[in-house]
Amino acid sequence: MLNMLENLVKLARDRKINPIKGSYSNRLLSDKSLSKAKVLEEINELIEAVEKNTNKIHEAADVFYHLLMYLEANEIEIEEVMSELKKREKKWVMTMIIFLQKF
Repeated sequence: MLNMLENLVKLARDRKINPIKGSYSNRLLSDKSLSKAKVLEEINELIEAVEKNTNKIHEAADVFYHLLMYLEANEIEIEEVMSELKKREKKWVMTMIIFLQKF
């Protein structure tokens, strides 16, 4: 399951090093304004899909793809994002332990 996310990250990084003419991924990676606009557009489409209960999976996949391209275009590595989430996980666990001790 997470292999697909890894593949998308590899694709983005490969396209940055070895651009392919006409590649949509390359356009997103080289045009930060376009990349930003697409992330915002896709998030809005996901929200609408959830509210209408249609195409939720399709729109969620679009958000993941465009967000990963946006992060890579802006030199934000997914590994750093995951590391930050790991730090927060420790805080969440401690918060939960403290909360449960009250009962």
